Amino acid sequence: ALFVFVLAGCGSGVYKGPVPTPAAPPDSGPVASQGGSVTVAPRYAAVGPGGTVQLQAAVTGGGSVQWSVNGVPGGNATLGTVDASGKYTSPRTAGLSENVSVTAALPGSAQTNYATAIVSVIAPGTVTATANPQVASYSIYLPAGGSVYVEFGPSTTYGLPTAIQLTPSLTGGQVTVLVAGMRGSMAYHMRARVVLNDGATLADADQTFTTGAPPVTAPVAVTTSANSNPQPGVELFDTLQPYEPSEAFATDVSGNVIWSYTYTGPKDDLVYPIKLLPNGHFLVLISYASSILVKGAQIQPGSLDEVREVDLAGNTVRSVTETQVASALMSQGYNLQFGSLHHDVLALPNGHTLLLMSVYRSFDNLPGYPGTTNVLGDLLIDVDQNFNPDWVWNTFDHLDVNRHPYLFPDWTHSNALLYSADDHNLLLSIRHQNWILKIDFQDGKGTGNVIWKLGEGGDFKLQNGTDPTDWFYAQHGPSYFTTNTTGVFTLGLMDNGDDREFPGGVTCGATGAPPCYSTAPVLQVNETARTATLVEHYDPGIYSFFGGNVALLANGDVEVDFCAAKGGSLIQDLRGPEGSRQVVWSAVTSGANQYRTERLPSLYPGVQW
Repeated sequence: ALFVFVLAGCGSGVYKGPVPTPAAPPDSGPVASQGGSVTVAPRYAAVGPGGTVQLQAAVTGGGSVQWSVNGVPGGNATLGTVDASGKYTSPRTAGLSENVSVTAALPGSAQTNYATAIVSVIAPGTVTATANPQVASYSIYLPAGGSVYVEFGPSTTYGLPTAIQLTPSLTGGQVTVLVAGMRGSMAYHMRARVVLNDGATLADADQTFTTGAPPVTAPVAVTTSANSNPQPGVELFDTLQPYEPSEAFATDVSGNVIWSYTYTGPKDDLVYPIKLLPNGHFLVLISYASSILVKGAQIQPGSLDEVREVDLAGNTVRSVTETQVASALMSQGYNLQFGSLHHDVLALPNGHTLLLMSVYRSFDNLPGYPGTTNVLGDLLIDVDQNFNPDWVWNTFDHLDVNRHPYLFPDWTHSNALLYSADDHNLLLSIRHQNWILKIDFQDGKGTGNVIWKLGEGGDFKLQNGTDPTDWFYAQHGPSYFTTNTTGVFTLGLMDNGDDREFPGGVTCGATGAPPCYSTAPVLQVNETARTATLVEHYDPGIYSFFGGNVALLANGDVEVDFCAAKGGSLIQDLRGPEGSRQVVWSAVTSGANQYRTERLPSLYPGVQW
């Protein structure tokens, strides 16, 4: 997780996102006509108020032409003027954006021997504040179809781009870009870059915007090794403890806060997790800890228990609550004791969303548990674009309630979801079973059968490690390390190690047993051979009893988040050969636990800062 990045406009950036390319002009839009023996170049252009464009007319066999704007010889103050050389000057007073026709015609034959250029006169954009003190709203109207992105920075060298946004229709319209990635209480310059579908381009006039003071977030202390260039991008944090006004926030690689998400709710409501969506919004789960009722605590009045899609300004685009999901399930005939939405939410490629919800079931006289025991399990719920459930998976239907290696009756405590694009199935991390399951999902058409269980006591043989010690325990945050997700593939994850088992059935932390410790294993999984080979097993000598994640970065580094290390969280960027990686970047949030962290290319999908 190393970057050569310059924070939210505090330096230069490289636009590595999709380049806006002109499309063919729409049939319903302006189309330049060519007739007789006159031609004009360029055929399409874009200017701002008071802007000029030099048009060139060519006449077969020579000769001069007469110029007009929208049929008015020489134009006028309202339409703009054109001189005898073909230099068009748009009106200096900014009005509505519009297209004008600038025509060159042979004298006396304006109806037959002429050529026309279309000039889009585009009024300057406007910049306004949003509810987020570090996000600006940049609006500009295009009189023809096209695209816009905004470049911004602390000076007129700009340096950082937003994502590209298209006009609402092929004939143009208002485009509003949320500009995010700026430090608090600083002045910034920004301007829109316009590319019309006819090929015309425009750099809007410079605009200025001063950000407000950001909300309180966990303090981030960053250390970068000498001569190390971090993976460029921004770091997305998700604070579980303590509660701050903004639990989800992003920094540059130097630890400066450049974006945050703030919500209103009881202090027991936590963001876990937050994920950037392909459309540039964030998917956020806000709820209380799933085990709160098992522990005898009470849910605070007004608890949110909600999944939201929010934009960069923090506006909720759409949302669904636990109450709404439970009601929809009951209407479909599910007679269950529902708990909370918790720990993870997953956007699926088909536009659906996968929810994780706790569920209770009462059992009488379980072995070792006389009387009635309320056991807490989990539901997976696939909901469509309108949040209607269309596939449900219940741990009680597929796992043995009498297998409970850790913290029963909080039996499963699932905490992470992965989608396997190769076979359209799911991986589910079940913390209190010390397992990762593969589930027959098939995009909501699968049987729900458990295809395999990865972990101690599961279906795989551990290789290149000691069984049972080197398996993962009470794990969090798995991710794919390979582009393929079936057959032979690689997973990284956070092995918290809470109930780590040693040979002879000894559990860490017990009297006379070794202490508990956490690792960041990378496992090569062979589904056919049913082997799990430890590719690497990073052990920094830290015990982080919950949370965290492990991810492979674009430059080949591995980022690890020890969420609950002593005194707070420790996030490290590891570089070098497998098995001998070195820390080249680290971030510490003293007194604060980061449920997950993620190195994003920028705050915009497809754009690298």
